[in-house]
Amino acid sequence: MAGSPDIRMKVISFCHYLQGPACSQYLADMGADVIKIEPLKGAFERHWSGGNSWVTDVSAFSLAVNRNKRSISIDLKSEEGLTLVRSLIAEADVVVENYRPGVLDRLGLGYEAVCAINPAIIYASASGLGATGPASGRPGQDLLMQARSGLIAATGGGEEGPAVVGAAIVDQHGGSLLAMGILAAYVRRLQTGKGTRVESSLFSAAIDLQVEALTKYYAAPGREALLERGRNVGSWYHDAPYGLYRLSDTHIVLSMNDAVKLAEALDSEDLRALSAVDRYTERDRYATVMAGVLVSRSFAELSARFDAHGIWFERVQTYEDLRADPQANHMGVFSEIDVNGKSATLISHPLRYDGEVPALARMPLYPGSDSREIMTEMGLSADRQADLVEKGVVGLPQAGRR
Repeated sequence: MAGSPDIRMKVISFCHYLQGPACSQYLADMGADVIKIEPLKGAFERHWSGGNSWVTDVSAFSLAVNRNKRSISIDLKSEEGLTLVRSLIAEADVVVENYRPGVLDRLGLGYEAVCAINPAIIYASASGLGATGPASGRPGQDLLMQARSGLIAATGGGEEGPAVVGAAIVDQHGGSLLAMGILAAYVRRLQTGKGTRVESSLFSAAIDLQVEALTKYYAAPGREALLERGRNVGSWYHDAPYGLYRLSDTHIVLSMNDAVKLAEALDSEDLRALSAVDRYTERDRYATVMAGVLVSRSFAELSARFDAHGIWFERVQTYEDLRADPQANHMGVFSEIDVNGKSATLISHPLRYDGEVPALARMPLYPGSDSREIMTEMGLSADRQADLVEKGVVGLPQAGRR
């Protein structure tokens, strides 16, 4: 996706955790030159990796969100370090950051200060709950926003009570929204020459994930009781049997399906008797009967029957199943990277461009992996580079450090 070097979008990234790094990784995959500014000891995601998931001494969390970027580690509390960063910003198209509101302002790198350096800059900020407002100072993290946005209540909402989504989907969606905003601002800059301040938040991302559900909820009569449903029903606003069901050997989900076709596919008199009921108002009743019909059947039997009758269904796969999924592998979902002699599985960019998934061109395994390269591009002599490193203003990569 990269064009000629002189027209590549140049992004200066002050990002850590997931939302900001995910955003800049999307941009890097699409050809932007993303320079990750890190503390001397590295960003947060270099030091924590849930599930004790490390590849040699490299955090799997860091591998997940820093593909195709370059890293320079700089002491932002030193004046010399700030001078270097300001020089990078002066030549950049985008600054993206996801620190708490006010942190970069205190460092002299807030929106107004950066605009004074580069008036045409696109300044993109991602926060937890927005930069202003009564809750802007509260902690913003994926799980917290799942709760505040109603997502946990709507995901459960049945006999088992509220349920947490099993991945940091709010962070990831927030990153994609921020990348979308940056690209829109970049188009505007190409058209007008003007910069833009782009702001996103995890709270707004969590709400945006539910745009269909929320719009339907606020329009529905008797909405206070709508989230309550039986354990098999997967959504408060779909007709049964939409949801999750146990078989004799696995679990499946049933999507939107015709009641008559379902009864025929399963050759069930109990389901035939319910074919004409309102499967929304009677969703728990219908889903309970469906669960009873399915529980003794095997997946192999049902798969053949459902395919023959055009039923929408899928087996519930584990992550191990997914890694072996022939469709996922055909689509190039996974890629492998060598990390100090050990292979790591990464998830590829989710889009194709002219039939191709963007290549994994580089990975900054350690903070400052590209410090020397970037300083050389800035025109700093070897002696000046050595001086900055000796003073602890700029860091070089160090393996074996978590």
